Amino acid sequence: MILLNPGPVNLSDRTRNALLRPDLCHREVEFTELQTTIREKLLKVYALESDRFAAVLLTGSGTAAMEAMIASLVPRNGKLLVIENGVYGERLSKIAKIHGIDYLTLHYSWGAEINLQDLVKLLDENNDITHLAVVHHETTTGRLNNLAELAPICQERNIQLLVDAVSSFGGEEINFASWGITACAATANKCLHGIPGTSFVVVQRDALLSKDTTPRTLYLDLATYCREQDQGATPFTQSVQAFYALAEALNELEEIGGWLSRHAYYHELASLVRHGLVAMGIKPLLPAQSSSVVLNAYYLPEGLSYEKFHDKLKAQGFVIYAGQGDLAKSIFRVSTMGAIAHTDIERFLAVVKHVILT
Repeated sequence: MILLNPGPVNLSDRTRNALLRPDLCHREVEFTELQTTIREKLLKVYALESDRFAAVLLTGSGTAAMEAMIASLVPRNGKLLVIENGVYGERLSKIAKIHGIDYLTLHYSWGAEINLQDLVKLLDENNDITHLAVVHHETTTGRLNNLAELAPICQERNIQLLVDAVSSFGGEEINFASWGITACAATANKCLHGIPGTSFVVVQRDALLSKDTTPRTLYLDLATYCREQDQGATPFTQSVQAFYALAEALNELEEIGGWLSRHAYYHELASLVRHGLVAMGIKPLLPAQSSSVVLNAYYLPEGLSYEKFHDKLKAQGFVIYAGQGDLAKSIFRVSTMGAIAHTDIERFLAVVKHVILT
């Protein structure tokens, strides 16, 4: 079964086989070595220095990393601005609300581009905002929000930038230095090609040392995790087998040439899908220049419901992804993450053509 959904992804044989390594207690030195290796390799993905940044590992989905980032880094006397243009931006707002964080939203319809003039106006009217949270790749529609343009606005105002990079880390450019990123949340089972169960936050160490930040949560407090992991420990039981898989997946990423090589490969596959579907009369929701290479959204073929289209494709070995909310009846989404070959995409396009013609 070829998974064209935005995670979990098809695993390589070597990553899947890593799950068969020996059972391991999370309080033993072997686990410390495994955890330390993963943390170091996560920083190497974007060439970050360990004295300035830390990769903090969590057992949980990407949402756990999002919640840990927001709950741990916005102090009780801080104020957060959340930019919403999809489901996951709105999820960041829900996290802030649940934790009693003082926040505002800059809301757009799903798939809309962030208007920088709107942002500047709102920030000028609310000079008490200390943090800004935004989704990098909003998989609701496949839009890649332009952080390179947004980041200087934050830097000019000394606003800390918190990024949901769950669906972009390892597959898209994330320029921590130029964009002044304080922290980004991500996960193992998307562009890194690991399995579900492990997520992480890459965070500036100075942000964890703020005297104004006291824990809002026990299990998801980043400062606690970072302190323990720096000492080779872990505050709670981690998903050992998922760690094995992530370590192997990171080895694979390193061997192919890192995120730039993965980005280029995703671009090849995504372009193959886009050109093939457009040739059949299936229109993309967003232009290619506004979309990530990780996932693109398309309008459903005329006369086919998502359920019928999905089931016919699944019967031939392909899993696509539904639209969400108001888009559920009009679009489908195709991701090209994971161990997917050009031949898989060529066969997918042949199956789609057969489905819409019969």
